[in-house]
Amino acid sequence: MIILGIDPGLATVGWGVIDYRGNRFKTLGFGAIITPANLPTAERLTMIYDRISEIIIKYCPDAVAIEELFWNTNQTTGIRVSQARGVILLCAAQNGTRVVEYTPLQVKQAVVGYGRAEKCQVISMVTVLLGLDSPPSPDDTADALAVAICHAHSGCSKIAQLTGRKN
Repeated sequence: MIILGIDPGLATVGWGVIDYRGNRFKTLGFGAIITPANLPTAERLTMIYDRISEIIIKYCPDAVAIEELFWNTNQTTGIRVSQARGVILLCAAQNGTRVVEYTPLQVKQAVVGYGRAEKCQVISMVTVLLGLDSPPSPDDTADALAVAICHAHSGCSKIAQLTGRKN
């Protein structure tokens, strides 16, 4: 199964594509979409949509796994990230790709084995699990790969297949 993991944001969207077969991971690509802060929000959202569309067309993922938003105290930032997340969901849907969503707690649990793991622990496990030579950078990219790994462990499990769980 080819999985595109996404860590949504307006300034930086982390993305990572993995192929998960027979309990083995193969990293196909990863990176970050950076949008300039001086551009109007609509142009930044268009950049995100266009780049995500290119990634979907290039890798043909079976699923797009995206992290759910964790609300902090800055509502303005939360609203802008929500707008970017909505554009990403729309892009995946318009490209005919199934979307699954995971909370940060679920991602950490699936990757590290502890839902309250520190970011450095997640980055370390992503690097080890995917056999990367160095930790992915920026952190948003590591987070996106972690979301993809989470879906590989959760959505591709025998239990999910037997119960008909559609993640």
